[in-house]
Amino acid sequence: MSIRDATAADEAGFRRLWDAYLAFYDVTLAPAVTDQTWARILDPGSPLSARVAVDAAGKVQGFAVWHHHVASWHLANDLYLEDLFVDAAARGTGLGRALLDDLFALARACGFGRIYWHTDEGNARARSLYDSYAPADGHIRYRLKL
Repeated sequence: MSIRDATAADEAGFRRLWDAYLAFYDVTLAPAVTDQTWARILDPGSPLSARVAVDAAGKVQGFAVWHHHVASWHLANDLYLEDLFVDAAARGTGLGRALLDDLFALARACGFGRIYWHTDEGNARARSLYDSYAPADGHIRYRLKL
């Protein structure tokens, strides 16, 4: 398994997993949103990026979608992990951990000061992985659609 930046050749594999990710969270997005997300991932001028885990046959088995931003509580930028997903067939193989470790290494190499992410409160499998890195910080997210 290798982990690298997403490329145009990864589109079908990414979309297959993206659809499974949305189904997991019981979310329906307009196709234009997914199209724009993929276009942003490929645009070098966009802050949105994706790392993909690809097996020896070239099949995308997982992804991490992230971006960075300035911070007000320390000098370095923050990396925000927006979405992480591993194909159901690849779960339990350490791929989620490998994607996280890859992002941590990338964040350090870029000089970012912190990495953070959210997950659904009921996502016990993801929380078990995340709890092995750091305890939940007790923050509650608020979201207002405009």
